Amino acid sequence: MAMTQTVQCISPIDGSVYLERTALTTEAAVEAADRARKAQPDWAARPLAERIALVRAAVAEVGKTTHRMATELAHQMGRPVRYGGEFGGFEERALHMADIAEAALAPQVIEDSGAFLRKIEREPHGVVLVVAPWNYPYMTAINTVAPALIAGNTVLLKHAGQTLQVGERLAEAFHAAGVPEDVFQNVVLGHDTTSALISGRHVDFVNFTGSVGGGQAMERAAAGTFIPVSTELGGKDPAYVRADADLDAAVEGLIDGAMFNSGQCCCGIERIYVQDGLFNAFLEKAVELVNSYKLGNPLDPETTIGPMAHVRFARVARDQIEDAIAKGATYHIDRFPDDDGGAYLTPQILTGVNHDMDVMREETFGPVVGIMPVHDDEEAIALMNDSRFGLTAAIWTRDVDAADRIGRRLQTGTVFMNRCDYLDPALCWTGCKDTGRGAGLSVLGFQALTRPKSYHLKKE
Repeated sequence: MAMTQTVQCISPIDGSVYLERTALTTEAAVEAADRARKAQPDWAARPLAERIALVRAAVAEVGKTTHRMATELAHQMGRPVRYGGEFGGFEERALHMADIAEAALAPQVIEDSGAFLRKIEREPHGVVLVVAPWNYPYMTAINTVAPALIAGNTVLLKHAGQTLQVGERLAEAFHAAGVPEDVFQNVVLGHDTTSALISGRHVDFVNFTGSVGGGQAMERAAAGTFIPVSTELGGKDPAYVRADADLDAAVEGLIDGAMFNSGQCCCGIERIYVQDGLFNAFLEKAVELVNSYKLGNPLDPETTIGPMAHVRFARVARDQIEDAIAKGATYHIDRFPDDDGGAYLTPQILTGVNHDMDVMREETFGPVVGIMPVHDDEEAIALMNDSRFGLTAAIWTRDVDAADRIGRRLQTGTVFMNRCDYLDPALCWTGCKDTGRGAGLSVLGFQALTRPKSYHLKKE
């Protein structure tokens, strides 16, 4: 008899158990997938306008409960309540996908003459498994859930153990809006059960956001099934501050991009290269800004930086800081009063770093950034590309042509100029190298969540 597996959310606020849920057995998970499969043809047969309207209604339903969202997120993953939850980005992404759905999913008619009708249509995959991460649990989930449902797929959402409640809240909202229960299901799954759903072909498409190891596990489970696996994995996103940059704007944008959400952003800035003439001024302003932060309990509205989501995530960041200092790096931020050696971590700026140090090579996913001086564009490009990851890269300059020129040479999914750490729903969210591969949001997001089907109809 299979042992019952429980999934716990340990709150980073105080280490207490905030939520505990029983994971589905493999048999129960397969049954859930079977219900989703049975429900899918009727869902896909509904008019597109009706599916769009139901997703819009579900978004509005989530909007009715934003008063509790920030507090629940603080308990689950530690983001300070002062930032007010995630509804703004959640709504922006979902509604953009609703707005473009009709055009994105429209048939491509090659010929409609007296002799032939030739066209390419988009057909839903069937059952889409969304494996969502805890760091932006509403926004990362909706990136796929909204377009998958609009395109006529049914969805199984497996949320991270750290943010169990978010999956439940999303299911409540979608069902309250009128999306049938079997069309959108929140499921609590262990790793083995998730793998079994994929390897047994109980789902038709997998969207995974998480670690490189997790992505590899998804691909191994899918090996030989030909189920598409879309992945957004690790990152080590670089920024380059050119000699002609607006220095104050660069400091404000990049330090926020490195430290917001305690550095736990998929496209957070993890390494900064500053043209050597600006280096000292950039560093001085960056240190002053970080020293103005207040580390503390995320339920306190005065807190500007909360604990990391789990003690083990903070340990990774601390180990990287200690390793860098042991190898000759200089730290610039003295220990904050609320740093408890556990989940509450002092945000840190390091100089004297190089690419032999883990802090400049491995994903930190914490409020830590290494800053290096560079002489020119060539040196910056070489260092930015010296990574096994490729999600976003940011260039701070007044010269659009230079940003375009540099951007073409960067091995990355997105190039930003004079901003960072933002996901534009009209643009494709994608990565390269060990960041994985996939196409989220934009028209390409709808193409990823459907398959092309060709019609060659001879009329006479």
